[in-house]
Amino acid sequence: MTVNVMTSKEVTKTVFNNEELFILDVRNASDFNDWKIEGENFEYLNVPYFELLDGVEEIMEEIPTNKKVLVVCAKEGSSVMVAEMLSDAGLNVSYLKGGMKAWSEHLEPVKVGDLNDGGEIYQFVRIGKGCLSYMVLSNGEAAVIDATRMTDIYLDFAENMGAKIKHVIDTHLHADHISGGRTIAEKTDAVYWLPPKDATEVTFDYQPLEDGNDITIGNTTINIAALYSPGHTIGSTSFAVDKKFLISGDILFIDSIGRPDLAGKAEDWVGDLRETLYKRYRELSEELIVLPAHFMIIDELNDDGSVSEKLGALFVKNHGLNIEDENEFRKLVTENLPPQPNAYQEIRETNMGKINPDMDQQREMEIGPNRCAVR
Repeated sequence: MTVNVMTSKEVTKTVFNNEELFILDVRNASDFNDWKIEGENFEYLNVPYFELLDGVEEIMEEIPTNKKVLVVCAKEGSSVMVAEMLSDAGLNVSYLKGGMKAWSEHLEPVKVGDLNDGGEIYQFVRIGKGCLSYMVLSNGEAAVIDATRMTDIYLDFAENMGAKIKHVIDTHLHADHISGGRTIAEKTDAVYWLPPKDATEVTFDYQPLEDGNDITIGNTTINIAALYSPGHTIGSTSFAVDKKFLISGDILFIDSIGRPDLAGKAEDWVGDLRETLYKRYRELSEELIVLPAHFMIIDELNDDGSVSEKLGALFVKNHGLNIEDENEFRKLVTENLPPQPNAYQEIRETNMGKINPDMDQQREMEIGPNRCAVR
């Protein structure tokens, strides 16, 4: 039988559509347990490929014949081998093109709203890492916010939309993924904005992003208003876009809140985090639609695959916004921290311009799930 191929884009659609998928993951158990492809109606079997070198007979009964079956490995090679053996044994299976490496790098653009002057805002869902980035479009101009290192996707998207990228913004100095902000700015001659309190050690020129800055694109009816919102980092900055959307960076997520320890400052910054969430954000309109920089769990995706929710709804249902006692909040945030992201110190140094790893090194640094939240 023929061995089929599924791309990351096709797998993303199965996630968005809540379709059934059976995944045979042939990576080591530790890699599988740390990070896997997640979907609401996915089933899994993890058998390291080296256990299948002599044949697949022992797992044949565990693989369904009435569901799509996808074989997954780190970079593709092992999954092709296993998929061919399963196919030779009579099963109809596919393998993931490019493996988990490709899954980690896939970005799926999803329109999340219209703006007052006919402009649009798109969310780029990095489904394998839980990262979210944005493009605001208006009258042939664009701003990109929290871009990943896969810069061609934003450049091609803007070109296809007939827009010139005029501004590139990072809400903070990222520690979980390598920013594509500087590269996009250099390629498009756009202004690169970065909060100065996060940029004390950077080695490049940037435009200081400070509270009250208005960044205008298209025409004067669309502005991206900066709101200083420290807590995840000392410089973290949110944005009110067109008075409709709140781009919250790594401060507030749909089902969790940002962690304050990725520069080793949990005890110092937890007070800033609380002030941002319980005071600064409380002064904003509850009708603002929150667009975060991450999601933690697949349940946070809306029906169309986007990640968003009204601020007022989060005040009601997000546990991190409903801890009245400040000492309890401090304890929860500082004592309940998940493992830190892989290579986060090296990622920070890359985003500062201190080191310049090649593309393979950058991929290796980012392997694994995002871990920017406290839940």
